[in-house]
Amino acid sequence: MSSSKKLSHLDETGSSTMVDISDKQATDRRAEASCRILLNSTSYDIVKNNKAKKGNVLEVARIAGIMAGKKTAELIPLCHQINLSSIGIIFTLSESEQSLLVSGRASTTDKTGVEMEALVATSVASLTVYDMLKSVDKNIKITDIVLDFKDGGKSGTFIREKSSSDKL
Repeated sequence: MSSSKKLSHLDETGSSTMVDISDKQATDRRAEASCRILLNSTSYDIVKNNKAKKGNVLEVARIAGIMAGKKTAELIPLCHQINLSSIGIIFTLSESEQSLLVSGRASTTDKTGVEMEALVATSVASLTVYDMLKSVDKNIKITDIVLDFKDGGKSGTFIREKSSSDKL
């Protein structure tokens, strides 16, 4: 880390602190996060054909992700409580990989960004998929939880560069 950069959640003494955003202007902000869920053939088939005994795996996970994104400030200690304009979860199935791409998207017009809301929504949606399928597949693997995109605020736009390991 360069000497000109400092962690925003530490004060001059090194103590944890919530960032003071009182002088910032409200601007439009958006963020997208994603992760991959690797499934076995049984659990993939259950998701694809909506055959889970507990109900529709993707719809339960979508609602869980949305609810979690709305509660980010309660879950992450130094996050600001913000007014979300929207939050959503999109699932993309990959037959060849027997996997699921989970994408969480959040937006607001506020003084701070929605990266954490997108990441929390994505994470909880993926954990809910695990919960719904664990009785048939305890080897489910949740991988690559990342911020893919953010826009708005002082730091501007961030777009994750795709690497050769990004298969979905």
